[in-house]
This record gives sequence, structure tokens and C-alpha cells, in this order.
Amino acid sequence: MRRIAASTAALPLYLALYLALAATGAHAQGASPPPDLDSIWTIQVENDAVSTLKGTSDQYYTSGLRVGWTSGADAVDAVAVLGHDIWGDGTTRVSIDITQSLFTPHDTQLDPPNPLDRPYAGVLLANFGLIHDTTSTRDLVSVSLGIVGPAALGEEVQNGFHNIIGDTPNRGWHDQIQDQAAVNLLLQRTWRLPIADLSGIEMDALPSATGAVGDVRDDIQGGFVLRIGQGLDSDFGTARIEPGLNGADAFRQTTPFVWYAFAGADGQAVGYDVTLDGSTFRNNTPSVHRIWDVGEFEGGLAVIWHGVRITYTQTWQTQEFRGARSGLFNFGSLAASVKF
Repeated sequence: MRRIAASTAALPLYLALYLALAATGAHAQGASPPPDLDSIWTIQVENDAVSTLKGTSDQYYTSGLRVGWTSGADAVDAVAVLGHDIWGDGTTRVSIDITQSLFTPHDTQLDPPNPLDRPYAGVLLANFGLIHDTTSTRDLVSVSLGIVGPAALGEEVQNGFHNIIGDTPNRGWHDQIQDQAAVNLLLQRTWRLPIADLSGIEMDALPSATGAVGDVRDDIQGGFVLRIGQGLDSDFGTARIEPGLNGADAFRQTTPFVWYAFAGADGQAVGYDVTLDGSTFRNNTPSVHRIWDVGEFEGGLAVIWHGVRITYTQTWQTQEFRGARSGLFNFGSLAASVKF
């Protein structure tokens, strides 16, 4: 119950943070971007098996899967009116996606699992969001509803895949964080700040601020991305499965061929994480000593051609709990988005 009280007490702080960001001026910072009525479908995979570096197979954040749909800009009249009432000038899209995130300890062959290592946990969420764009800002408001625990099908997905490829099943899924309903609210703003245009090669910066609260994860995050390429005004960076630097799925193709390379970093102050702290409503649950300050570094590439966006992001993450044995944990993220 202390966790519930802490989350409830933190809510005004997150709302105040977002209102302060909004007050910096979507009205003044940018006009409405050109019309774009095409919807977007996205599929994304995050896994150390996708990493370009030596992976840390099946430990900690071991897998993320996401399928999403994003509406055209102002394609839903009621949402367009709501977006204008909240943010002023700009265009508003609806986003809906389903994500599954899986977490395991360092040694997945121990049975029972090491009680001092990261618990087994599955998180299955349906995320409903609004994306509001001006020419220089992007606001994201998202509500996540779902389940944490065995009903998230972490064991079935991971060990089922291992059976298909002939790999050894992970043995400790029977002792995972128990089922509980998942509810989370996320508020985010990203700014797009042009730096230079040298003979058609552009550079910009994407600073962002994010707050999240609920019984999945409470955190405040600040970060930035630096990009170099062509057609940078086509999007606000690459998408990630939360948490992390998330540019979201919405994009416009402003040149026939868009490309950019990027590098970024963020810092997260984490007040609660169900996959580390254990179940919100139970005391006898697997848990570890969470580290409250977490940093991430990322780099990658993105291309947009004929209404298709392909992105790859390599992420390095500092340790999330005491006793973690990964050093800088790394994983890759590959996403494909198609306009219809």
C-alpha cells in the first residue's frame, strides 16, 4: 500500500512538470505542419539478439515486442478539436499499440532463481495516446492498460521461441512476479532545434522531458538526441518501447529520401518499477534493490523511402539494481513503419 500512496502523491509533480513544459509555448514555438492524412502501421523488436554488439543473451531486459497504429494528422475530427483545445496550433494524431516486455535474471538455468537477482517478469500493455505536433515540438500523452505477471505470457513466448529454435528453455518462469492489473500515465515533450545546414546536410538537436506514473513505473526522464542527415523535419527521432528516448511512430516524408544518423543520452530518476520492486499489492513477491538513477546512451540510423521508415537503435544502459552483473547492458531495437 505504501507503493500506491507514493504513486498517488507523485501524480501532481508529474502533472506540474508537463504543464510547465506545455507553458513553454506550443502556440509560439511552431506553426501547424503540412497536412498528412496517411495512417501508419509499425512493428518493432527490441532484444540483445538484435544488437550489433556482443549480446547478453536472456538476461535482464531480454525482449520487447510492439505492434502499433497511428492515425493521420487531424484525421479524427473530435481528436483534432481536443488537440487544439489542449495545445493550440498544430496537428493531432491518435496512437494505439500493444507491447510485451520480458525480464529475466542473469542465470536463467537456476531453479529456483537466485533471490538476489532480477526477478522473472512479463508486462503486456495496450497503450492509447495522442501525438500533437507543431513544426518544432511534439507532445505525447499516453495511457497504458494491461497486466503484469504470468497472464502477460512471458514464459509461453520466450520458452516457446526457444523450443522452435532448439535452445534451452529458461527454468525459473514458475517463480515470477505475480499477476496484477497495470495502469500507467505518460507525459512527454520533445523539441526540434535546428543547428546547421551545410550544403544540404542538416544537423539538429532533440531535447526531451518525460514523466510517468502508475503501478508499472514511476519516473522522470530528461535527455537529448543529436542528428545529422537530410529531411530531419520528417520526424522527431526514432521510436522506442518505453522507457527511453522515444520519438514515436508519426512521421512525414519531406524529401524523396530521408536519412539520418543519431546519438543521444538520457537520465532517469526512477521512483518505482514493478519489474524490480515486485508486485504493488503484495509483500511476499520477488524483488531486488532498485537503483534510482539510471542512464542510457544510444546511437543508430534511420531511413524513410516511399512511405516506409526503417530505424535501428543501439542502446547502452547503466545498472538498474544492486548486484547487476551486466556492466553497461546493451540491446538493439529494430522498427519498420509503413504508411497507408
